[in-house]
Amino acid sequence: METLVGREAEIERLDALVEAARQGRGGALAVCGEPGMGKSTLLRRLAERASGFLVVQASGAEFEIELPFAALHQVCMPMLGRLEELPPPHRRALEIAFGLATGPVDPFLVGVATLGLMAETARGRPLLCLIDDAQWLDDVSAKALAFLARRIADEPVALVFATREAGFGTVPGLTVGRLRESEARTLLAQAVRAPLDERVRDRILAESRGNPLALLELPRSAGLAGMAGGFDVPAPDVIEQSFRVRLALLPPRARLLVTVAAADPVGDPGLLWRAADLLGIERAATAEAGELVEFGTRIRFSHPLARSAAYAAAPPEERRRAHAALAEATDPVADPDRRAWHHAQAAIGPDEEVAAALMRSAARAQARGGVAAAAAFLRRAATLTPDPALRVDRVLAAAEAELSAGAFDAAAELLSTAETSSLDGDLPARIDLLRGRLSFVRHRGGEQPTAYLLRAAERLASADRYLDAMEMGLLLGDLGPVVQAARTATVEGPVLEGVIRLTTQGHRAGAELLLPVLADAAAWSARPSLGFMLAAELWAYDAMRGIAEHVTTAGRESGSFHMLPIGLAMQASAVAHAGEFGAAMEMISEEEAIAEATGAAPLVYPRIHLAALRGRRAEAFELFAKVDPRMTLSVQWAAAVLHNGLGNYQAALEAARTAVAHGHLGMSGLALPELVEAAVRCGAPAIAESALADLSERTQASGDAWGLGVAAYARALVTGDEEAYREAIDHLDGGRPAVSRARAHLLYGEWLRRQGRRREAREHLRTAHEALTGMGAEAFAERAAGELRATGEQARSRSSQASEQLTVQEVHIARLVADGATSKEVAATLFLSPRTVDAHLRNIFRKLGLTSRRQLRDLADIRG
Repeated sequence: METLVGREAEIERLDALVEAARQGRGGALAVCGEPGMGKSTLLRRLAERASGFLVVQASGAEFEIELPFAALHQVCMPMLGRLEELPPPHRRALEIAFGLATGPVDPFLVGVATLGLMAETARGRPLLCLIDDAQWLDDVSAKALAFLARRIADEPVALVFATREAGFGTVPGLTVGRLRESEARTLLAQAVRAPLDERVRDRILAESRGNPLALLELPRSAGLAGMAGGFDVPAPDVIEQSFRVRLALLPPRARLLVTVAAADPVGDPGLLWRAADLLGIERAATAEAGELVEFGTRIRFSHPLARSAAYAAAPPEERRRAHAALAEATDPVADPDRRAWHHAQAAIGPDEEVAAALMRSAARAQARGGVAAAAAFLRRAATLTPDPALRVDRVLAAAEAELSAGAFDAAAELLSTAETSSLDGDLPARIDLLRGRLSFVRHRGGEQPTAYLLRAAERLASADRYLDAMEMGLLLGDLGPVVQAARTATVEGPVLEGVIRLTTQGHRAGAELLLPVLADAAAWSARPSLGFMLAAELWAYDAMRGIAEHVTTAGRESGSFHMLPIGLAMQASAVAHAGEFGAAMEMISEEEAIAEATGAAPLVYPRIHLAALRGRRAEAFELFAKVDPRMTLSVQWAAAVLHNGLGNYQAALEAARTAVAHGHLGMSGLALPELVEAAVRCGAPAIAESALADLSERTQASGDAWGLGVAAYARALVTGDEEAYREAIDHLDGGRPAVSRARAHLLYGEWLRRQGRRREAREHLRTAHEALTGMGAEAFAERAAGELRATGEQARSRSSQASEQLTVQEVHIARLVADGATSKEVAATLFLSPRTVDAHLRNIFRKLGLTSRRQLRDLADIRG
């Protein structure tokens, strides 16, 4: 075992990580430091000392960074024998990722599947995964491994990354710094046994600056005689220079063999020797190169820096020869992407055949979730494309892939390159579309995203592009310019014309065209936010819920972690209006789990809506404070609902007026009944009457029972017409928006009590209190209880529900288990390990005083 000087603290930390994993408390650590600090040596030591562990080793490689799942495949290879033990969707995800099957797969689904594979493997013995040169991991492998690092706390698994960069995502870091002078002297003395002139030794210590590898490499490259004569240590890149010196001493054939080995880091000796045979390199060359490269069952360099030094030191023509030989030696059926990449590296100038092969590789990478890899293939394909127009087309495809991968600066650079070209056809419009998307996700500087999308729509004269601009305009509260432009455009379509009529002629005119399309949930797959907000604007509850359910289902079936969170958030809001707060919590929990797994920010608006309807003041205000400024209207609607429930009518009035005044489709319409109620309670009849007229116009246009019922109780509030209260209850009875139905009974009961009709009032107040209490709408339920007390009847005290003692995630787990899901199935849904699910279940049982899953199934409020 190598002696490590001055690394006692690092060794202690790593040993503690492994020992914790041995005890079932998994964890991850990123060993960070500049090249030569001993990170790889620490990993080797850890592997040698991890007795009883299955040790899995992998490494990133600069030349493999564009190939999706390359590093993850290295990690999983020793565990693939347990693939059959995974649920079918997870097994297929890994098979697709590793080229064993074809089809689309999301990289985070692969991460979940890898977690399951590790958990199954670790049942037999603890698992230690060592990933060297993590800064060179391909994008999807890096995401999957970072996800794993956050999810192994309850598994006997330790993950250690060695990286030059500061940290690895959110993985805790361990910085490996320079040696102190005394430690450096000790290491130098171990490396150089012969006596050294004191001045030479001091100079070496000063120039190497405490870098262990620099101290060890100097005697190998310069030799004792060179150092004794005052060897001039090149400070900037002493380590790589040391390897270059050793490379320069090799015979030409051995040096070419090392270049071939450096050009493809797979480490497959069969591939290497097929390429070597094509280049006429004999096996004898291994003896001469053996100090730098180990030619065994796997090709390994003595140090990661030796590989990069060998590749960088080779002349361009030699590198091209190496890549050309590797391309010919690579199986075109088993590994077409690696073959295409080697051909690209071997190309001298534009080559359409190679570019076309790279385009096919990009398509395969995209299908496997390797968006970053697809972008890399597309960029290289564009560079090698001879035809100027086709080159720009491929540049734009690369920019779109970079944008999808979250590489916004790279996308912007590609777009600026495309714009310097001579463009015709639809290329300028495509640039505008991409610039609009880029502007939206960056949230900074430049024109509004809507302006870009609108210009693209005008250039293409496309109804679909106008609808894209409309959706963006709705999201940003900037719909007016889009409608104005669409009115004069020579394009048609029911949705486009429906939105124009709705905003210019009124809701009845727009509803005639929009309602039939809103009933077809599948028609909104490309623009779910637009459909959902239009349905809300027209109070079309079934359309709202149908669109949300369709998007959620489509997201699950496709494995899209872009579409699924949107669908879950929409569905959570829709079911919350139905009083299904437990189901809403479950959907919010799943959306948050996806956000955490993908590193995205969770969608906050369903949580705001639910907190407002539940009447949780502290929780709601905490959420309000975290909201992006663009979500102000959603907050104002939620605040109006919350304050009306709490009886803070002046605050409700102010919030509702703000939401309505903006005229934002969707949110302003939902705020109208809150404005009516608050205005009536505050003695502002003119405001109430104006809001009622607006609400009636919208709800009558759609004819939906939800909207008609809400408008009827709003009319009753303004006019005091008892028949309107009864009409509201008739419309809402049996319908799915249970919150509105309960509020109708509450408002009618309040009115009856004020009329002195206490007996009749008690009936409706009791109905309201029971319904609101049952669903968990605490503020409105307390209002009903207060009114009941005023009639002389004591409201039944609300028994504590089991779900109230649990966190949102615990509620979700409890509901899944109550419905018969196993720990593995729950883990797959929430991106957790089965042991973590079992730990949560123990907490749930403790909080609820239960001892078995069967008892959990008997809790009515848990099951929904």
